[in-house]
Amino acid sequence: MNYQFSERMSTIRSSSIREILKITQNPEVISFAAGSPASESFPIQEFSELSKEIYEKNPVQALQYNVTEGYPPLLDKISKRLKEKFKVGNENDSTLVVSGGQQGIEFIAKVLCNEGDTIICENPTFVGGMNAFRSHGANLVGIEMDDEGIRVDNLEKAIKNNKNAKMIYLIPTFQNPTGKTMSLRRRKEVYELASKYNILILEDNPYGELRFNGEDIAPIKSMDTEGIVIYCGSFSKTLSAGMRLGFVNGPSKILQKIVLAKQVSDVHTNIYFQILTDKYLEKYNYDAHIEEIRNLYRRKSNLMIKTIEKNFDKRVQFTRPDGGLFLWCTMPDEIDINEFTKRALEKKVAFVPGHDFLPDYDEPCHCFRLNYSTPSDESIVNGIKIIAEVINEFLDK
Repeated sequence: MNYQFSERMSTIRSSSIREILKITQNPEVISFAAGSPASESFPIQEFSELSKEIYEKNPVQALQYNVTEGYPPLLDKISKRLKEKFKVGNENDSTLVVSGGQQGIEFIAKVLCNEGDTIICENPTFVGGMNAFRSHGANLVGIEMDDEGIRVDNLEKAIKNNKNAKMIYLIPTFQNPTGKTMSLRRRKEVYELASKYNILILEDNPYGELRFNGEDIAPIKSMDTEGIVIYCGSFSKTLSAGMRLGFVNGPSKILQKIVLAKQVSDVHTNIYFQILTDKYLEKYNYDAHIEEIRNLYRRKSNLMIKTIEKNFDKRVQFTRPDGGLFLWCTMPDEIDINEFTKRALEKKVAFVPGHDFLPDYDEPCHCFRLNYSTPSDESIVNGIKIIAEVINEFLDK
């Protein structure tokens, strides 16, 4: 049988992240490749107690269909937290519970993107976000970043040069993959630019709660007086990635269309996990739980950075994140990143090569992403030392 696949899938390539994760199932491999939260951050005991309560007191509600928009008590708590803690949401906005932040991005692409539309994004950026847009026929234009975030001068040029630009996709806080955070000044400049050219902003913020250094910076959505910002958040990095529980806040007219898209897709997000999360937020101190995660990642990040400083060749540059899960390393140009990645895997250390995160597949890249949330302290130290050995092998050639 000669299968004829849709043209919109022809632009999507298999991510090397998924291929690398297959290799990391080997317990001998030290993996810095995942984008997962630390397993010790899961509130397992609390979830166990709440699950027992749910099945003893009202099991049918947790096992039956529910409304598409989200379990109403949880929806209220999310909306209230967004408003009180982040100044996100106004009378013209609404909130929707989705099956993880990834589904939120995909639905936004589905309801807003036409074939041939252009999405402007950071370069590099999250591969899942890019593939969501690609799957709906959108083109991607990447804009390089500096230490304050996406460069506004080049962003404006891209908007002018792409008359069909539909949206600016951004991860302003602890960006994936670089770990960078956009300054408040730059956020204001980006919002003013989007307002000037009447273009939407999709603000993806799965890591915003995970700041372990410095002061919080207001989301771009908190500045939104004109209904041009859609905000995606998630419980994946604070409670459980496997629950697949995220949320979207944005202009009600757009959210109404996303509700229709969700009805076509999966009817509603897993209701059991919505009820479980609602009861957790009601009975436990969510902010205290997040503070414990911040302390954990502060220690792990500091350990990785100190080990890099001690062992990496000084020609290798790397970011120093104030939160989130990742840091980004840039190698000297003479190192072939694919051969470098292959050699590290031979030594049983895995990380993600940078080209996976580029809007242009064919653009040269000499970078790689490291994750510090999932490996043990011992694995961080030993793995970084092995990577340093591989770096020296290539630089000594």
